Amino acid sequence: MGRWQLEIARDDIAQADIVDLPERAPAPGEAEFAIDLVALTANNITYAALGQKTPFLGPDAGYWDFFSERDEPGRLPVWGFATVTRSAAEGLSVGDRFYGYWPLASHAVLAAEQIRGTGFTEATPRRASLPGAYNQYSRLKALGDYREADHDWWPIYRPLFLTGWLIADQFEDEDDFDAGTVIVSGASSKTALAFAHVMKARGHGPRLVALASARSAGFTADTGLYDQVVDYGAIDAIEAQGKVALVDFAGNPAATRAVHERFGDALAVDMIVGITHWDAERGSAPLPGPRPIGFFAPGRMKKRSKDWGAHGLRRQSEEAWLDFMPTAKRLTAIDRRSGAEAALAAYRDAVAGKVDPRVGLLIEP
Repeated sequence: MGRWQLEIARDDIAQADIVDLPERAPAPGEAEFAIDLVALTANNITYAALGQKTPFLGPDAGYWDFFSERDEPGRLPVWGFATVTRSAAEGLSVGDRFYGYWPLASHAVLAAEQIRGTGFTEATPRRASLPGAYNQYSRLKALGDYREADHDWWPIYRPLFLTGWLIADQFEDEDDFDAGTVIVSGASSKTALAFAHVMKARGHGPRLVALASARSAGFTADTGLYDQVVDYGAIDAIEAQGKVALVDFAGNPAATRAVHERFGDALAVDMIVGITHWDAERGSAPLPGPRPIGFFAPGRMKKRSKDWGAHGLRRQSEEAWLDFMPTAKRLTAIDRRSGAEAALAAYRDAVAGKVDPRVGLLIEP
């Protein structure tokens, strides 16, 4: 199949298919990109689950808005690399390579403005009101922490690492919310592993307790990043020290309720990051203890850019990323798949929760 894109039913993310992608010449200010390499992780399923609407993006916005109009099917955002194949945008040349946010497809046409040596900003009108961090596209040659040897780990881990690093930064900034124990739900997810790595790299801090399924418990323990690994059904077995914080990468309502009921007012904070359990029954009964709060990486990036300046934020994130690379490579084997049908099969596996946490799933469209 030559040109294709994955389309997803807006109201049922389990319904997806590959469709032809019509060829369209770039209009003035636009460029066409061939998508070279992207990753598919639990984070992308969170994007799909929040495709129609999420307060993270605004009062009336969802992740489908990045690559489709409201009357069109959803198109899954993914992170990775792409190359300019046709350009009607001054400053973007055929062969230029970029890292950024793409639809799961063979090609994409983007509108570009603020074109510079480091990259450009996507300027499609529907994206103007969405968080700017998703609209920045970086030239590969301008990335200070890009190493060719790390190429495959960029799509898999880079956005997830930044999220984990920013969460850990907020914990340090907030004196760990006075918690002596941090419970990590969905602890085998790649964002959770990044968070745990950064917390451990501090050399001091709260005890880290992983909540993991029976399927992922062995791998989670073998990472060496957690002080205790507990099954979702055995929350009473958590060995807590002092107050407790919950960082929820799974969005598992039953586990969240069990943690709240076990710790009550001793729970200092419940921070929601992901919704890998997208199809779980949410329920409406109030939870004991604190009201859950959402973590949104672009918002934290904006704060730290103001605190440290853009250069300071970039320098610190680059140093942290390079420090994480040995851990990422130790924990993750690469599974590389090519073409439209492989992309569809991988998406269906991810929605069904069948992606092995030990694997980094790459798609070459």
